[in-house]
Amino acid sequence: MRFLILPLFFTILFSILSFNLYRLQIDEGFYYFGKIEARNGKPELRRGQIFFKDTRSGSDIRAALNSDYPIVYAVPKEIKDAKKTAGDIAGILKINEAKLAIMLDNPLSMFRLLIDRADKEMIDQVKKAKIQGIYTGFAQDRSYPLESLASQVLGFVGINKDSSDPIGLYGTEKFFDYKLSLGDDVYLSIDRNLQIESERVLSGLVKKFNGTGGSIVIQEPKTGKILTIAGKPDFNPNSYSSSPIKNFLNPAVQYVYEPGSVFKPLTMAAGIDSGAFTPDTTFVDKGSVTLNGKTILNWDKKANGKITMTEVIEGSVNTGAVFAEQKIGHKTFTAYVKKFGLGENTGIDLPDEVSGSINNLGRKEARDIDFATASFGQGVSVTPIQMISAFSALANGGVLMRPFVTEGTNPTIVRRVVSKETATKVTGMMESAVEKAKIAAIQHFRIAGKTGTAFIPKGGKYSEELIQTFVGFFPASDPKVTILIKLDKPNAPLAGITVVPAFHELAAFVINYYNVSPDMPFDSIHQSNPKTQP
Repeated sequence: MRFLILPLFFTILFSILSFNLYRLQIDEGFYYFGKIEARNGKPELRRGQIFFKDTRSGSDIRAALNSDYPIVYAVPKEIKDAKKTAGDIAGILKINEAKLAIMLDNPLSMFRLLIDRADKEMIDQVKKAKIQGIYTGFAQDRSYPLESLASQVLGFVGINKDSSDPIGLYGTEKFFDYKLSLGDDVYLSIDRNLQIESERVLSGLVKKFNGTGGSIVIQEPKTGKILTIAGKPDFNPNSYSSSPIKNFLNPAVQYVYEPGSVFKPLTMAAGIDSGAFTPDTTFVDKGSVTLNGKTILNWDKKANGKITMTEVIEGSVNTGAVFAEQKIGHKTFTAYVKKFGLGENTGIDLPDEVSGSINNLGRKEARDIDFATASFGQGVSVTPIQMISAFSALANGGVLMRPFVTEGTNPTIVRRVVSKETATKVTGMMESAVEKAKIAAIQHFRIAGKTGTAFIPKGGKYSEELIQTFVGFFPASDPKVTILIKLDKPNAPLAGITVVPAFHELAAFVINYYNVSPDMPFDSIHQSNPKTQP
């Protein structure tokens, strides 16, 4: 019998000790935190800082850091007579006595914030009063020395009124809230200088063409590392309450749009990789195609006659993309769209990513017209981070990489999308498009890219409002960066007028900043009098 009692005794003893330890560490955590803070005047644990990188200097740049502000708080568990205590302190705190008594009348509570951001006179009076259960201390404030720079990546914190602790609400502050709350620092791959230049270019683009906003993303195609995420309109996290909530959302990962013709290289990749055609395959363009009672026209409403698939990309020919999709077949086309990562989250280390939609292609009642419009980027929705990741897969030889913004992250292969041979062929098609249009071309560099101009759907129909995109990478022989530029609702009709010159400007900066070696020596200087297309 005693052999049964002894284990039972130790089990009960262990349970009691475990319970007391839990109560000490968890239940009474705020109480002991309060006691420590009351003695030392400083919280024991500091929220971790957030850093950007500076490639030029090789240093880390503080983007989010801490400061302190004085508070007055109570430990109600220590207060024996809430009504009397309220009467003693209400005048000093300038709080209604009856209201204060209710706040203090909770014998199980270990922390209750009474005054946030108290002034020096109040702090001195509270200390002098020496009232049981009433303390002064400091709470953490968050400051952002770079102000609005990459604000949608950084996000900001709010204050937990039950503990006075900062809580991440958006961006990195939210995604890494637990890590930061433990005092660990977070180092981001965002390059301060490149971010400044990207935001300068984007701001100028929005202003010049009266756009409502836009995005710029720069990525290393071989690793998935994000070097820049710029979004307009943005906000200053030091004074976020003065900005509308919509500005807090990161348009690169939280806004979807129909991409338009920038989608066409993905269609070509699907066709070449599946063996449906080659870059030299021809078709006769009559200027339009009618499916399910609906007619699709080319952007310039012209017929091009007999042209190759490469010429389809060069001229951004809608009917050519429809022809390509028909050669591929609906099932195979849809499979490749999914392989490129569309319709699913990329897994980027930023909060609340949305996935876009390719549901039109998966419906049982999906029609030929649905697949036809998808072939040139209408009727499907994507995010900028999805599009740049898909293009980076073409740039790096056919492998989809998981995008990331945390420095030190190990690159992760999601899947192989197309063969290296296919990626090389599609890259050549995009190079040809850039060379023909000229405006994105940079002397001595092979540039691969594609424009996209898409109408914005409203009320089940397409409006006259546009979204314009350009995605390009270079040097095409061994790409170092992929750049996506997106402009919302400009007052200009063609991407060749808006986002393409912006790409040229930003690409020239990147080449100089990273000292990128040229891969195509030649003497001719490209002129800025292009043949524009969507």
